[in-house]
Amino acid sequence: MNFLGGIRLLKSFKTEINPTEEQRIKIHKTIGVCRYIYNFYIAHNKGLYNNNETIISGKLFSVWLNNTYIPNHQELSWIQEVSSKSVKRAIENANTAFVRYFYHQSAFPKFKKKGKSDVKMYFVKNNSTDCKCERHRINIPTLGWVRLKEKGYIPTTKAGYTIRGGTISMKAGRYYISALVELPDGEMEDNFSEGIGIDLELKVFAAISNRTIYKNINKVKKVRDLEKQLRREQKCLFRKYENLKKGKSTQKNIRKQKLKVQKIFRRICNIRTDYINKIIAEIVKIKPSYITMKDLHVKGMMKNKYLMKSIISQKFYEFRNKIKVKCEENGIELRIVDEKYLASSICYCCGIVKNYLKPCDKIFLCECGYMEDKYLNTVLNLKDATIYTLA
Repeated sequence: MNFLGGIRLLKSFKTEINPTEEQRIKIHKTIGVCRYIYNFYIAHNKGLYNNNETIISGKLFSVWLNNTYIPNHQELSWIQEVSSKSVKRAIENANTAFVRYFYHQSAFPKFKKKGKSDVKMYFVKNNSTDCKCERHRINIPTLGWVRLKEKGYIPTTKAGYTIRGGTISMKAGRYYISALVELPDGEMEDNFSEGIGIDLELKVFAAISNRTIYKNINKVKKVRDLEKQLRREQKCLFRKYENLKKGKSTQKNIRKQKLKVQKIFRRICNIRTDYINKIIAEIVKIKPSYITMKDLHVKGMMKNKYLMKSIISQKFYEFRNKIKVKCEENGIELRIVDEKYLASSICYCCGIVKNYLKPCDKIFLCECGYMEDKYLNTVLNLKDATIYTLA
């Protein structure tokens, strides 16, 4: 988000880190404690809720935990061996889950399971010596200096940037840091070009009104080979679980096979995410005055069991969120058109609605003589849409 007038600009940078063995043990321990505290808070309030009693807030639970419960249960003293900020953030996250439930924004909070739930280690800048960043390393409270795999990606402290806090996560045996950086104020440039329309599809990924069509990355040979390899390793993992019941396999073999599956799945996700990032960078680079998109009802689209896998692999929701953030950073107006708008059935030349257009048709041919690629006709109509909402 780009704020002017002296208001701070905060931006998140996520990259992979290479911690030492000692630092990995501390990360695992902190994440384990955070998961335990999160589940403990949910279990405690769930008991109160089932007895028709008032649940306690996160702040009161934190005071009760540190001053009453742990002193009376010395076997749980290992909770205080990790960063207190991480523990408090776990309690705040659990409290937020209950608040969202009571406001009918989500289901009843669930317990986080080891190896399945995404639990992060939270850190924050406590003093001037914390959260310093150099080109190849970053200083994290309770961990010390941690090496960065991607050098120069996170803005350095010497360049005038300040790191306010962040999180450390672990996926498929790799460790990632997401740092929240305070950026200096900057002035937006006004040399914008005309607006564009974007339409997200399944056969191709996206069509742009400047006659650019981005292919579907999931049809590339590299991704298809990885998906085939993923299916093979998943079947192998299933067989190991079946053999475990018969006593022919061990938990150690299952953990090794599960890590193989996670690494392949993470690699496929990284390829798709990188492709989305490159598309958005190319779109923002032309500096359009506005971007018009259709409000896709992805949840409803996924009810089609034949298209569900294709919709998930396209990552429409991630594309929408990322382009929204980029538009806010660069002062571009993001227009959202209602999903009922028949952009693909309207002739861009004469405005006649063509109701008999089939999904297999590649060319839009109108009675007025207008002939155009159906994707380009759709995005041209989106570009000139007059009824929209601002994201």
